[in-house]
Amino acid sequence: MTGRPEAPLPPAWPDRAAWGTAPSLRAWQQAAMDLYQSRQPQDFLAVATPGAGKTTFALTVAADLLSRRVVDRITVVAPTEHLKTQWAEAAARAGIPIDPAYSAGKGKTSDDYVGIAVTYAGVAVNPLAMRIRTERFKTLVILDEIHHAGDALSWGEGVRESFDPATRRLALTGTPFRSDINPIPFVSYAPGDDGVPVSSADFTYGYAHALSDHVVRPVLFMAYSGEMQWRTRAGDEVVARLGEPLTKDMHAQALRTALDPRGSWIPAVLEAADRRLSEVRRHVPDAGGLVIAGDQETARAYAAILKKVSGESPTVVLSDEKGSSKKIEKFTHSEDRWMVAVRMVSEGVDVPRLAVGVWATTVSTPLFFAQAVGRFVRARSRGETATVFLPSAPHLLEFASDMEAQRDHVLGRKVTDDDDIFAAEEDLLAAANAEEGASGELEMSWEALGSTASFDHVLYDGAQFGHSGEVHVGSEEEMDFLGIPGLLEPDQVRELLHSRQSERARKQKASGVEDRVVDSVEQLSTHQQLGVLRRELNGLVAAWHHRTGQAHGITHNALRKECGGPPAAVANADQLHERINRIREWAVKQTS
Repeated sequence: MTGRPEAPLPPAWPDRAAWGTAPSLRAWQQAAMDLYQSRQPQDFLAVATPGAGKTTFALTVAADLLSRRVVDRITVVAPTEHLKTQWAEAAARAGIPIDPAYSAGKGKTSDDYVGIAVTYAGVAVNPLAMRIRTERFKTLVILDEIHHAGDALSWGEGVRESFDPATRRLALTGTPFRSDINPIPFVSYAPGDDGVPVSSADFTYGYAHALSDHVVRPVLFMAYSGEMQWRTRAGDEVVARLGEPLTKDMHAQALRTALDPRGSWIPAVLEAADRRLSEVRRHVPDAGGLVIAGDQETARAYAAILKKVSGESPTVVLSDEKGSSKKIEKFTHSEDRWMVAVRMVSEGVDVPRLAVGVWATTVSTPLFFAQAVGRFVRARSRGETATVFLPSAPHLLEFASDMEAQRDHVLGRKVTDDDDIFAAEEDLLAAANAEEGASGELEMSWEALGSTASFDHVLYDGAQFGHSGEVHVGSEEEMDFLGIPGLLEPDQVRELLHSRQSERARKQKASGVEDRVVDSVEQLSTHQQLGVLRRELNGLVAAWHHRTGQAHGITHNALRKECGGPPAAVANADQLHERINRIREWAVKQTS
């Protein structure tokens, strides 16, 4: 963190972080405020992890500038209509009346307001009108989640034209990385180590710092794999295991099969998530859960499953439905168990009691992942933990492992590596968005036939915790992790995970289960044996990634280069054994 204070942070606030609802600023907010006041810059970029309290910091800056008459008007630019209302409510608590219903076409607002809230799309519609307003007043422009100014060229141009004459501009983001070559307006860039321009933040407060300061919750990622069966467009029936090395197309189809509500994978995972929520609610009675669905049809199907599992009808929030903001607001202040949402609950949406999440969408970009997981990390009191259930897909697990990494916007980065976390972000989003349209051609290209779920492991603090062998849903081994108390400090979570894993290993060894598992590998059928070996290889590659930071795909390629043979998905048992032994040799050499 830039300018991170040495003084210890006061306890996390007991309620939501909006300014005016807590007795003092958090340490990072005060440090950022001190830096801002010392510089008095026209432009300031603050990067803070989701849930850290960017709104509070921005409204504190606004109140300070208004009180000193540096500015006399505020303009907030937010990504969505819902966030406009959320900003207006937070500003009202800070004594700054903001009109969330302002439109450039109307051009005027009540004299009771000192500010307006608009969307990036709204700014792009009529930038000239917005510029005239900016020129008329000494204006502070708060650009919330400013990376959206690069979502479309017209949005960026609109933002630049509208707010170029602003007295002050305060840019905020929790996820500043993108893969395009369009610079974000009013953001400074400096050459990186390789000479490529990289965004330069004035103040950065990352997830790792926020976690150590108890400002955000630690996140337990529960990864589930399983056997998937589907029929291709050519009529071929395919069986594959989720999480094993597959081609890009096969992996996408396996993931879609897992998320099909007619199969067994998603019902089993929703049931496990509900059991986890029940455990968390023993310590945090109002804790809620959120299912992030990919489209409206599956969202309704997931809601029906959850009603059967939990006995309560979930709140369903659909992206194009009127009254979605009111539904979210009602859920926020209730003690209802579940909400199922399609893209409405992403960045900036503030539901502090969310503690359990289910990733049930094929949208899987680093940006969307960080935004979505950010909904669960907001801490209300010390010791709260968050749990996110997700498919055992390599790229999702990599995103989860990299939660603590901080990234900047890199201009002109080459996007060719499938394992690059920046890769093809826009293509994936476009493909996912197209799914809602569900063209006939796409529907004909794939048909889910069935799925099963099995518990893989817990990913926490960059390390994996699990049991040897396959863990069935509903088993005692799975409950070892689902039953982790909902109130624990990060260190206690880590110790408990180690303890439960070691205890289970001791029990297995004492009963001879482990030896039988190893002995029985040779007795398995060929496809079962290959599956066990691939999972072992993938686990070692993941461990190598945590130790070295090397991407999974690069490690697999390096193993192939040294050992020979085809990709792991079609390698034979001898080739997999050789790669497993080779990566273990690497680990021993590095340790020594």
